Amino acid sequence: MSNTKKFTAVVVGLGLVTLSACGSGESGSGGSGDSKTVTLVSHDSWVVSKSVLADFEKQSGYQVKVLKDGDAGQAVNKAILTKDNPQGDVLFGVDNTLLSRALDNDLFQPYEAKGADQVKPEYRADQDQHRVTPVDTGDICVNYDKAYFSERDLDPPKTLGDLIKPEYKNLLVTENAATSSPGLGFLLGTAAEYGDDGWAGYWKKLKANGVKVVDGWEQAYNEEFSGSASGKKAGGDRPLVVSYASSPPAEVVFADPKPKTAPTGVATGTCFRQVEYAGLLSNARNPEGGKALIDFMLGEQFQEDMPLNMFVYPVREGAQVPEEFVKYGPQAEDPETMDPAQIAEHRDEWVKSWTSLVLK
Repeated sequence: MSNTKKFTAVVVGLGLVTLSACGSGESGSGGSGDSKTVTLVSHDSWVVSKSVLADFEKQSGYQVKVLKDGDAGQAVNKAILTKDNPQGDVLFGVDNTLLSRALDNDLFQPYEAKGADQVKPEYRADQDQHRVTPVDTGDICVNYDKAYFSERDLDPPKTLGDLIKPEYKNLLVTENAATSSPGLGFLLGTAAEYGDDGWAGYWKKLKANGVKVVDGWEQAYNEEFSGSASGKKAGGDRPLVVSYASSPPAEVVFADPKPKTAPTGVATGTCFRQVEYAGLLSNARNPEGGKALIDFMLGEQFQEDMPLNMFVYPVREGAQVPEEFVKYGPQAEDPETMDPAQIAEHRDEWVKSWTSLVLK
């Protein structure tokens, strides 16, 4: 979940909302310069309510500085290049599609967060070394423009298999799997569904059925997709887009006036589950502050604050989910998943093959 996206005056997507640098520090370069400052390095979409962050700063005695470094891929790659002299103390936003890259490059030092035993078992990772802590989860799914399909008396697609049917020709826009986290997640979802021997054949059919590929989520959702508020303004003409299960509630929450129902829906048979992690950076200048910050992000207050700020789901057992999520953006009941070890083994190969097949 790694994209900064503007939705009217507010940013949404991935179910994510982006503000300027959070906390009492300002965005910039360089790690924590003193023991009272803890620096979080993140993709562009980390957000927390001011009151919640203020509570942490008051209780812990640390001032939080946030450095935002583009999307998840950019943030991870930059953190790897600077790991001997890191920009900060904690990296947030590495997800299960990129986790092996971070771990293989020794990006994090071990730390078992307080409350780690409260993380739902299906979201735990690296349990032998505890180099990362799960923070949130979300489903990458095809979203559809309800009005488009209603006006044409056409049922929206429900599954990956539906997307290659003639009635959906030239309707889908997706993100580049080589440059975009949701694009990569969608590719992994097709690999999970059709296997190593079948995913390429599926994409050949999808390409023949007119799928459009753009660089990132912002262009796909806010410019090409006819169902989003920003897409309508931009004249988007694609009624199907790879986005998130939490995008429909975002369309409701930030609408003025708020509609009674979400203008977009989710094809629940197309979903791939994404999990985001935080880790204490190797050579962090303030490791104690970093540990406190990770504990905070796994705590109940932050976990329940996340959904309507970053439009993701908590990973902590018992954390409450807002009504808007329950009503407009429930998690997929049976999403595609993939073991991080399998992703590590095949990711680069699949992306290279996908690029040759779909973009050339």
